[in-house]
Amino acid sequence: RRERQRFVDKNGRCNVQHGNLGGESSRYLSDLFTTLVDLKWRWNLLIFLLTYTVAWLVMASMWWGIAYLRGDLHRAHDDAYSPCVANVYNFPSAFLFFIETEATIGYGHRYITERCPEGIVLFLFQSLLGSIVDAFLIGCMFIKMSQPKKRAETLMFSRAAVVSQRDGKLCLMFRVGNLRNSHMVSAQIRCKLIKSRQTPEGEFLPLDQCELDVGFGTGADQLFLVSPLTICHEINSKSPLFCLSQRSLRSEQFEIVVILEGIVETTGMTCQARTSYTEDEVLWGHRFLPVMSLEDGFFHVDYSQFHATFEVPTPPYSVKE
Repeated sequence: RRERQRFVDKNGRCNVQHGNLGGESSRYLSDLFTTLVDLKWRWNLLIFLLTYTVAWLVMASMWWGIAYLRGDLHRAHDDAYSPCVANVYNFPSAFLFFIETEATIGYGHRYITERCPEGIVLFLFQSLLGSIVDAFLIGCMFIKMSQPKKRAETLMFSRAAVVSQRDGKLCLMFRVGNLRNSHMVSAQIRCKLIKSRQTPEGEFLPLDQCELDVGFGTGADQLFLVSPLTICHEINSKSPLFCLSQRSLRSEQFEIVVILEGIVETTGMTCQARTSYTEDEVLWGHRFLPVMSLEDGFFHVDYSQFHATFEVPTPPYSVKE
């Protein structure tokens, strides 16, 4: 079957774009810090470079302007004259003085004198503005680098979900795994069934979301994810898949979104990994191959069999039938 449009991609990216915001787009500026963090890396680096370049050129121009208005540029080599900033002859020397002051390098060749009140005021303004810009941009870059998005890429989901019997009950199952040795603290998993439906009153609900119980009442949704686990949703009278059979699976159109959340042990930040399964990726009458084996003093996980399934006898009827 031709692959249809997904609500959530296999890599967890949501295929939703917001358009025609109108005046609401101003809310992005009211939360500028989050907007910058959400930008792609190339735009972050561009804004980082442009902000510092423009700020440096503007502040250097102000120092050059003070020297020009006081006439220091023409009398810079006069030993009897006390300039605002010593040894500032032109714009490059004013720019170097600004960089030395901003970076606290202090070569000692260029320095501000006490007979320049406007220079002292500009120096204080430069110090405050530089601290604000550094805190904002460096903080933004630090938050972006420490985001746990890359950690989510080491959380793996099986390519397909399966429907088979477990303990005499028909269940929908899929597999999750953690590729790193570091643990996910307080890992929790949730599932959403996304399917369009029409209410008895005639209202059409596109992409209606229903909860698939994966052990919320029993605590099975709280995972100890040190080895691959098979997540199980029991199909019963309370399940949205109550009427799902092997035959109806061919004509149904739905998407199961899986959300895995936890705290990264090394950083303490919350990480979220997502994936989805369409009706074409639900295999009726299959079961996952075992991936755990006992070796000499430890348990070995064979990730080459992580996505592998095999057929098992399963009734083709729905739970309702």
